[in-house]
Amino acid sequence: MTHPRERRPDARTTVVVITHNRRSELLRTLDELAALPEAPPVIVTDNASTDGTAEAVAERHPRVTLLRPGRNLGAVGRNLAVQRVRTPYVAFCDDDSWWEPGSLAAAADLLDRHARLAAVTARILVEPAGTEDPIVAELRDSPIPGPDWLPGPALGSFLAAATVLRTDAFRTAGGFSPRLWLGGEEELLAADLAAAGWWLAYAEELTIHHAPSTARDASLRRAHGIRNTLWFSWLRRPAGVALRKTVHMARTVPRDTTSLRGFALAAAGAGWVARERRVVPPEVETRLRLLDDTQRRSEARQYGP
Repeated sequence: MTHPRERRPDARTTVVVITHNRRSELLRTLDELAALPEAPPVIVTDNASTDGTAEAVAERHPRVTLLRPGRNLGAVGRNLAVQRVRTPYVAFCDDDSWWEPGSLAAAADLLDRHARLAAVTARILVEPAGTEDPIVAELRDSPIPGPDWLPGPALGSFLAAATVLRTDAFRTAGGFSPRLWLGGEEELLAADLAAAGWWLAYAEELTIHHAPSTARDASLRRAHGIRNTLWFSWLRRPAGVALRKTVHMARTVPRDTTSLRGFALAAAGAGWVARERRVVPPEVETRLRLLDDTQRRSEARQYGP
């Protein structure tokens, strides 16, 4: 039997990580990635950390490509890293998550096998208990119908911290929007991939581990999540759907300053949204509507404090 950590280098996938002031978590993640049997190249974008993250990475993991843009780019730090990727596939993970041995090779096999598949999202285990993240049930039970050849349930979006994508598809679709920064930034890119004819899928055989960091600004992330959900609705959904989404959120989000900030940020970008608005094709909108009810009932997608 092959030991799960036996080195079997796989030149098909590069791992991209973004980080900001999470030195200890990132070093643990890089230790795990360095031990993967696939021995993937790793690119880290340090989003202007002030806790010595970059210096620690350079010292402990000198083979990692370290990018230091000098400011916090949010999710766009991934775009910067993907510019350096020379492999056909790119695997994202956060600084508090890491891929299971063998999963990167298995993901590359799936993408090799299915030419219209843009991305595969993995099962997420929350550490230290190793329990499934609540979002996994939604991925596994996705209501979106897909072609028979898909290796798993069809998805309407993906989780950047648990997904392997086709590098060219990511680049052609424009990557993550600089305006969205962080917080549900995947939804817009996923819709644009679908509009271009790509499919996204959940793959049960892939696993990523997530040890949620306590170093996060929950209020800012929630405000951005509200803003980005509203922006996505008005950027890509029909007007009636976007209006209903807006009213539903106004009625259901907590009545606090964080929610007010989210709506204010969304309103401030109204001009940009109007200029960039491009409604998805009817077949993609049909898929998105199938997800609306699931998302309204989701325990993993709440905007609570």
